[in-house]
Amino acid sequence: MTETNPGECGAATQTKKCVVVTGASSGIGAAIAREFALAGCDVFLHARSNEEGLDRVAAEVREAGGQTKTYLADLSRHSRQDELLEQAWEWRETIAVWVNNAGADVLTGPAAELTFEEKLELLWRVDVEATVRLSRRAGANMQRQNNVAAVPLLLNMGWDQAERGMGGDSGEMFAAIKGAVMAFSRSLAMSLAPRVRVNCLAPGWIATSWAARSSAYWRDRAESESLLRRWGQPEDVARAAVFLASKNAEFINAHVLPVNGGFRSEAAAKKE
Repeated sequence: MTETNPGECGAATQTKKCVVVTGASSGIGAAIAREFALAGCDVFLHARSNEEGLDRVAAEVREAGGQTKTYLADLSRHSRQDELLEQAWEWRETIAVWVNNAGADVLTGPAAELTFEEKLELLWRVDVEATVRLSRRAGANMQRQNNVAAVPLLLNMGWDQAERGMGGDSGEMFAAIKGAVMAFSRSLAMSLAPRVRVNCLAPGWIATSWAARSSAYWRDRAESESLLRRWGQPEDVARAAVFLASKNAEFINAHVLPVNGGFRSEAAAKKE
């Protein structure tokens, strides 16, 4: 756990918005952290174990002019979820945006060798249970915050094909997991209104580390299933996150926003 304060820590820096991003050491989470820093925010960064990646993102936040604190925690454990919440509010009394981006990677690395049931259990603990517990507790803290300039935002991470479905083991797993997150987010928005907004991003095919290792079939499919005929970039998702946290989106609540360039079904793509 480290903290860094660039430049002079004067009154101006203390009025900057504070954003918490889980799963921020690479990919979409890292891009979200960078975009919020570029937008003038201080950013609390979390990762499970990738300290090197987290330090690299922290350096980028500092370069953009933001203050940052980093924290490593395995969010499959309740005690570490609770510690993360405590650390975030110890660092800043007021948090403007909480982004639950952390998710278990079951497509690459050692977890890719797990059975379907083992992958599903891991995804449930990290993607669903941690999101639910962190959202409920962070949301309660946000409701109690005073002197906030704008309604705080909780932002969760879904999947654009969760509601329409996708065949295969991965499709079944992620539809169940991310569908649960999306449904929960809509319900939590009702519970926390009007003092806290809750929205959910639903990325499509995004060029993360898995994309770099994917076969020609998946690369072609990803491009064909977007109306814009390209992979999305982590920055596409990050810019959507910053928009939902901005004044321009202050009347958007209980919404699941697809970030996919416009979905086009595989069947429609094959007809062309």
